[in-house]
Amino acid sequence: MPAIALSETGNGKDFPAKLTGQVLVCSIIAAFGGLMFGYDIGISAGVTTMDDFLIKFFPLVYEKKHRAKEDNYCKYDNQYLQLFTSSLYLAAIVACFFASIVCRKFGRKPTIQAASVFFLIGAILNCLAQNLGMLIAGRLSLGIGVGFGNQAVPLFISEIAPPKYRGGLNICFQLLITVGILAANLINYGTSRIHPYGWRISLGGAAVPALFLLLGSCIIVETPASLIERGKQEQGLYTLRKIRGVKDVEKEYAEICRATEISNLIKHPYRSLMKKSSRPQLICGTFIHMLQQLTGINVVMFYAPVLFQTMGYGSNASLLSAVISGTINVASTLVAIVLVDKAGRKILLVQAAIQMIICQCAIGVILKMFLLTTNTMPTVPAKVVVILVCVFVAGFAWSWGPICWLISSEIYPLETRNAGYFFAVSTNMVFTFVIAQAFLSMLCKMRWGIFFFFTGWLLISLIFSATMLPETKGIPIDEMIDRAWKKHWYWKSYFKNDNHDGSKRTEVAAEIEEKPAA
Repeated sequence: MPAIALSETGNGKDFPAKLTGQVLVCSIIAAFGGLMFGYDIGISAGVTTMDDFLIKFFPLVYEKKHRAKEDNYCKYDNQYLQLFTSSLYLAAIVACFFASIVCRKFGRKPTIQAASVFFLIGAILNCLAQNLGMLIAGRLSLGIGVGFGNQAVPLFISEIAPPKYRGGLNICFQLLITVGILAANLINYGTSRIHPYGWRISLGGAAVPALFLLLGSCIIVETPASLIERGKQEQGLYTLRKIRGVKDVEKEYAEICRATEISNLIKHPYRSLMKKSSRPQLICGTFIHMLQQLTGINVVMFYAPVLFQTMGYGSNASLLSAVISGTINVASTLVAIVLVDKAGRKILLVQAAIQMIICQCAIGVILKMFLLTTNTMPTVPAKVVVILVCVFVAGFAWSWGPICWLISSEIYPLETRNAGYFFAVSTNMVFTFVIAQAFLSMLCKMRWGIFFFFTGWLLISLIFSATMLPETKGIPIDEMIDRAWKKHWYWKSYFKNDNHDGSKRTEVAAEIEEKPAA
């Protein structure tokens, strides 16, 4: 059955609610799943430049790195080194499917708890790793945690958040991802000077937020929607009053109950997702996540220290450059929280795509001109590249980073929402895995041309977001079909002679309302 993330009534009026301390605390604790995800992204980027780590697990890469005439673009080209980074996302692809089942049958809270346990196990295995197999096993465990966390946390926050604060609270998940990346960069910068076990401190540090989430998840509430859909109506009503901070929650409670019954009538949500009237949401909801990864952002986040070392920065200087870009990442995500419900989704996506195209092109041109096979890049152009990376990261952080997750959570009708969201998460993980596994080899083969490769995808992203995505700002979820999709210049043709959101749902609702009288 689809997850229920109701925020507004069909007529667009908010239900009575306050932004309670309970909601804030629960949202912050749950969003630590994002912090752990971000930490894992950032930490792998840093440790792969540490000589002690390379000597222990990747001696061939260490030898290539220190050869006097080694090709600048190929010194880190090693499939096992790439597998260390990408194995996490391979596990997450599989895990998010099982997490969607756990979410539905057991609730959001147990799924978040499971994520924290897998994170903790992965952090311990990586910290104590004695061989490559143990190291990869730890990354796989972390990947399972990512799959469970990414599936459950956004749904959890959506379901407990009051309507008018839903967007901001949801983006807090992305904000803590960026905080995790920054924290990892800072820790890597410090531990790179601790020999020979600094890398163990970096990898083991993931246990701290994992333990916080594990303990914190014991005190968070289960969402009312999850309780009600599992037949715990009284507990759901009690929790709803608790998190809303008002007594008048009967209308919202009744709406959740009615939505649950309507949703229960859809026995095969994945099959329903294949219908013609569901294709616009499915295409847009999955395609934007593919495009998000093909902007090249994870090249910067995964391999920023490696990239900066390729340009001639020393190990510590490259890590410091990654810290700077990570700081920009956090600050720019705050911009998204402020602007997303004011400026709208589309304008931020389009503006940022143009900004990132300029940056990728400029980086490619500079590398072509100044970074040859075995030289060290001159200081001035190297600094310009760092600035361009920061501008690139800023554009992504206030647009394609958080907004893709937000759009995929609000464009689906109730009966296909969980199935659609699963496709969004899995698509994101698949392309994250592909980029993580292939980038260093692509850098070696394509050299500076790789940045023009990502520029091409950014052009597609620009065209797609400008022409194919409807604006969803300010539209109640229950009215998204009529007010967004049916009015879109292209997608409206998919709804001709279709009663998907109109008479069909009305008839079902009427049947439910008649049940008590029967």
